[in-house]
Amino acid sequence: MSLPKDPFMLLSYVNTQLRDNYASLSELCSSLGVNEEDIVSTLANAGYSYDEGLNRFTAGH
Repeated sequence: MSLPKDPFMLLSYVNTQLRDNYASLSELCSSLGVNEEDIVSTLANAGYSYDEGLNRFTAGH
């Protein structure tokens, strides 16, 4: 699966998928066959980090 390249489009897509379909980031990545580190790195460069408790990427962590 090809994920959005734009970090803000990626943020929106990933958070929507996490909210609606997946219990964790690792589950999403496994299901879609994508590299978790790539997503985390891309979104970290845009100022977002994954919050396991909320199961979403949030700003400022």
